[in-house]
Amino acid sequence: MSVVTRFAPSPNGPLHLGHAYSAIVAHDLAAAQGGRFLLRIEDIDGPRSRPELADAFRTDLAWLGLAWTEVPAQSCRLASYAAAAATLKELGLLYPCTCTRVDVERAGAVPGPMGLVYPGTCRNRRPAPAEGADVAWRIDVAKALARTGPLHWTDAHAGLQEASPHLLGDVVLVRKEAPASYHLAVVVDDAADGVTLVTRGRDLFAATHLHRLLQSLLDLPVPRWHHHPLLVDDTGAKLAKRRGSPALAARRRSGEDGRTLAARLRRGQFPAGITLDHP
Repeated sequence: MSVVTRFAPSPNGPLHLGHAYSAIVAHDLAAAQGGRFLLRIEDIDGPRSRPELADAFRTDLAWLGLAWTEVPAQSCRLASYAAAAATLKELGLLYPCTCTRVDVERAGAVPGPMGLVYPGTCRNRRPAPAEGADVAWRIDVAKALARTGPLHWTDAHAGLQEASPHLLGDVVLVRKEAPASYHLAVVVDDAADGVTLVTRGRDLFAATHLHRLLQSLLDLPVPRWHHHPLLVDDTGAKLAKRRGSPALAARRRSGEDGRTLAARLRRGQFPAGITLDHP
């Protein structure tokens, strides 16, 4: 089976070196096996999604010397997210939640691998909010696992893993202000696009426990995963849009050669003050 990888940026800020590294990893893993490298724009983040940035992303990837096949953006896939959510509701695995972030914090939620673990405040609330109310929809992880039984997934670096979605708690799958959460959308998208090797940063390793559960519940194909190291600055913090990490576009406009930069990233030759988060 041909390897299919993807790079799926959100147009809510410019790409930086961390994105470049991730795209190169995905591109090269596919190229080494005669596979396909896909570009998918994840643009359902409401007003934070800026269409003009998607064009800049394409220019950045071409500047790095990467070739790709573009698949439909998330804004073209809303019906598929609604259908997946409807399936989970019909199975009795989603419940409405009116809690705000402050409510969750005040309820004594404990830290988990990807933020606070929801304490289940709305899980057994009666009466439940009416359909169409201003609610988010959370998955009842315990009930879902009782349906699927034990599950496993495989990472290229860490090997075989037992799926442990309870580590994340009952996460939101349908957001109040968006048609789907990252978790639901990415699972549905990867299946639709035929992705066989999900490449992404190690900061999303824990999310895969939940994604494997959703694949089982929705009867979707199970890919393999490749969670690569992250680029971090001299404080140990990962490069991030919200922290103002320097944009690829700025390097491009300054006259830097993108193919040379890509070659250096492949060799592990990073700019001053930037390194991988582990050897």
